[in-house]
Amino acid sequence: MSRLSKLNLTNFNNVEARRLAKKVVFITGGAQGIGEKTARLFVKHGAKVVIADIQDNLGKSVCKDIGLDNATFVHCDVTIEADVENAINITLAKYGKLDIMINNAAIVDELKPNILDNDLPTFERIMKVNVTGVFLGTKHAARAMIPARSGSIIMLGSVSGSIGGIISHSYSSSKHAIVGLVKNTAAELGQYGIRVNCLSPHFISTPSTANMINDHPEKYTKVYSNLKGVALSEDDVAEAALFLASDEAKYMSGHNMVLDGGFTVINPAFGLFARATPVE
Repeated sequence: MSRLSKLNLTNFNNVEARRLAKKVVFITGGAQGIGEKTARLFVKHGAKVVIADIQDNLGKSVCKDIGLDNATFVHCDVTIEADVENAINITLAKYGKLDIMINNAAIVDELKPNILDNDLPTFERIMKVNVTGVFLGTKHAARAMIPARSGSIIMLGSVSGSIGGIISHSYSSSKHAIVGLVKNTAAELGQYGIRVNCLSPHFISTPSTANMINDHPEKYTKVYSNLKGVALSEDDVAEAALFLASDEAKYMSGHNMVLDGGFTVINPAFGLFARATPVE
């Protein structure tokens, strides 16, 4: 490779790193899965990241691996407002600001297709983590961002927040609720220059969905997509989050970005493009 080519490559890499240069990012559920992938990618692009999770050892290990100059772990149960408030305060004390909030923490319950078999405590537990936790994260992120009159808040949704029949009643309900929260908070916080968006991936294999795949391999090992030959990964979700968080998406707010390979736009058994066998 010529010296000029090396210089051009170096400049290109520097430009890429500046996509989130000097940005401070807070990620709930960042100790593993999509949250971890997002943290690693954001640091690569110049951000300082605070990982908030209840898995202390795992979260600290991820931060150490990323580099303690760029990543900080804070214990945080998103269902406890004092925890969320304290975690945001720690972020502000260390970095003086909060630019990007990723509400990623969520849990999945056991699949019980018959609503008569569903119990109230489980439904309430899912809603508490997946909805109340996101509400609290958004509330305290807004508290930090409003004085600065700028910021980007991203909530992790799901295709099950757009259509039915994908997953459990409680999880689907929680993700539908998030879409509503995105729209309402985007409508309010826009006056402060704060963008609020939702990122809704199709079903993906993560540590939290491992039991679902093991218990129902006939339903979740081959996930239908209208986009042939492409499989969704955690890295793809992180890349989409990077776009929403960056200035490249500076005019996007109140949007639900669906990563589903066209799954929610077509009934594969009906119409001009109907297929006898769904494309995997």
